[in-house]
Amino acid sequence: MTQYRRVIDLSQTIFSGLVTYPGLPAPTITPHLTREESKSHYAAGTEFAIDTITMVGNTGTYLDSPFHRYPDGRDLSEIDINNLVGLPAEVFHLTDASERGIPAEIFFDRELKGSAVLLHTGWDRHFGTEQYGKDAPFLTGAGAQYLVDAGVVLVGIDSVNIDNTQSGGERPAHSLLLRAGILVVEHLTSLDQLPSHGARFSAVPPKVKDFGTFPVRAFAEI
Repeated sequence: MTQYRRVIDLSQTIFSGLVTYPGLPAPTITPHLTREESKSHYAAGTEFAIDTITMVGNTGTYLDSPFHRYPDGRDLSEIDINNLVGLPAEVFHLTDASERGIPAEIFFDRELKGSAVLLHTGWDRHFGTEQYGKDAPFLTGAGAQYLVDAGVVLVGIDSVNIDNTQSGGERPAHSLLLRAGILVVEHLTSLDQLPSHGARFSAVPPKVKDFGTFPVRAFAEI
């Protein structure tokens, strides 16, 4: 039996003012009840902070459910927890790729059924900067179709989008993967720390009804 001894955090940190995806509003974090205000509610020496966060679901490292793309798709509350936790990870290290688009051919020599396919492009080095949204790597439609046919459970990427955001609004990777019930995680980080095979990947959002996308604490066990 494999023993997993190290946990690698693959999530970006969310903070007030963070720009995750250019054009979407940044989160705001404000106090609902300050520690000072709470003193009047509790016994002497006891205090709490209760805060409010306002953000779009596409903030930080987040997961897309089928409902994000399709009105009849599973929302966050309907995802099988077994498709979120402890998935065998197949990591593709692509930092030396000569093209932005990730083709189907890179997947041909791996058995991928039931796995989380993680695309390590190195683009996370630009996260939080203006460059992050420009000329970013993406999964091609042909690559997405291959992963659908291969029977993967989840696809993750350390880039601004799994699709080409400079394609005039077309989103073939999202459309193909989510229609097939394959979950998508975007804005991963630190994939360089993972081996090509053997890690276990987890990314769990809250169980929210009628909601399609939400931040996750993504991590790998190796």
